[in-house]
Amino acid sequence: MISQAQRTEFETLFPFIKLAAVDFVDAFYAEAQYMEIPAGVSICDEGQQCSHLAMVVAGVGRVYKLSSSGREVTLYRIYGGESCVLTASCIMNHDSFPAMAITETLVRGFLIPPASVRRWFCEEPQWQKFIFGLLSHRLSNIISVVEGVAFKRIDVRLAEQFARELTRGVDIIHKTHADLAADVGSSREVVSRILRDLTHRGLIVVNRGYIEIIDKRAIVKLSQQ
Repeated sequence: MISQAQRTEFETLFPFIKLAAVDFVDAFYAEAQYMEIPAGVSICDEGQQCSHLAMVVAGVGRVYKLSSSGREVTLYRIYGGESCVLTASCIMNHDSFPAMAITETLVRGFLIPPASVRRWFCEEPQWQKFIFGLLSHRLSNIISVVEGVAFKRIDVRLAEQFARELTRGVDIIHKTHADLAADVGSSREVVSRILRDLTHRGLIVVNRGYIEIIDKRAIVKLSQQ
């Protein structure tokens, strides 16, 4: 049973539901399931069928590709007020999941059964608009990832990661070298070398388990190259 407080939180982050038909809203809350998933839990593996569409209200999930050699490339992260476009696409097309998904923090949200995702797409314009919005938003994200891996220097890609955190008011980043390597599609050894260079230039300070951004202006300038 979804509580009124959970409904209110959801509607703040997913305002489309307040514009939807009453019958759809009633069906949505009757068929959706509230969930809490701890950090570090695998949500879906490559090749699996998607059991639900998760609509996140709090926490962070990460979707990534894993090569045969074990190298990771982060495709995108899912924050509160977002959902997974690859999951939606797989559900709509009855396909298997083409990547990996994991919780980076405790994640709270609603789980939508696949049959409901497909039925509502045909019946409710606001739900259809939400699904199309996922496609538009995430497609641009994935294109940016491809462009970065193919055309940008690793120091610039790292600076982009740091600059995104700065826009969120975060200047201490709790990530390992391996985490950052996955974010920029490189190896841990290469990322470690770039971090040492940025440290020597006075842009950051590297500590065990976290990185502090010292020269914010220089990081932003580097990210724009």
